[in-house]
Amino acid sequence: MRIYVSGSLAYDRIMDFPGKFSDHILPDKIHMLNVCFVVNSLEEKFGGTAGNIAYSLALLGERPQILSCAGKDFGPYEKWLRKLDLPLDGIRRIDEEFTAGAYITTDQADNQITGFNPGAMKQRADYHIDRSNLGGSLAIISPGNVEDMVGYAKTYRELNVPYIFDPGQQIPALGPERLKSALAGAKMLVTNDYELEMVMKDTGWDKQALLERTETLITTLGEKGSLITDATGQIEVPAAKAAKAADPTGAGDAFRAGLIKGLVLAKPLPEACRMGATCAAFCVERHGTQEHSFTLDHFWDRYNANFGQ
Repeated sequence: MRIYVSGSLAYDRIMDFPGKFSDHILPDKIHMLNVCFVVNSLEEKFGGTAGNIAYSLALLGERPQILSCAGKDFGPYEKWLRKLDLPLDGIRRIDEEFTAGAYITTDQADNQITGFNPGAMKQRADYHIDRSNLGGSLAIISPGNVEDMVGYAKTYRELNVPYIFDPGQQIPALGPERLKSALAGAKMLVTNDYELEMVMKDTGWDKQALLERTETLITTLGEKGSLITDATGQIEVPAAKAAKAADPTGAGDAFRAGLIKGLVLAKPLPEACRMGATCAAFCVERHGTQEHSFTLDHFWDRYNANFGQ
């Protein structure tokens, strides 16, 4: 099955501040803030929604097509994706821009200050999908360039390619009308519970109205698992246990990869969500969004230990 994964490619640059932000910010001077935090270290990791989902799908034996933009500093990331044997022809290079970058500083109280440079993500990937070879295709539209998110939704509807809509942090940027346009006709809407509330607020559609536009709502609930909602009712799916919870960043993208793998295998939706939960458990055990690793045997051992055969 051909899998299309659109969204962002980014470098996550993670810094550690050996103090507390609150000790260096004067509340009565917040209107003229001017602070400098000297950090202990800088780590650069591969990230972005499309990159993260594709990475876990590669661990699960799939070779998805990434549809995204990258900049002039993409070389190390490109080498990483080639090592995973992932196709790169869906990635558009923008030589006058840097690859999108998140600059994340965390203090000792786990507070974070993040700056994000969209860089090449400001441009559309605008990948031309081969209409002659679409049999059994599946797509996910994850947060990335807003015009791509709306454009791919329209293309997939025209080509009868089932797609998962995952608006995430781009909900405010999409705005009500583009959000409605991209969502209507999706196979499923995947969000966390906070994002679902944002979608309902921006569109003015309650859950029933959403289900008139998409077949299924899948809502992730962190350590409480996930919730499947469709016309027949709701099904709760528990989370899989992690050996240790090191970093929740990227767990949602790993969940989506496991979910997609379940759909590829034609598993019932609750089972596909359990596969998503298993993949997410591996992710939270490591710092970074593409640092976890497993074999298929290891994956199914973890799945069976949590959910039975």
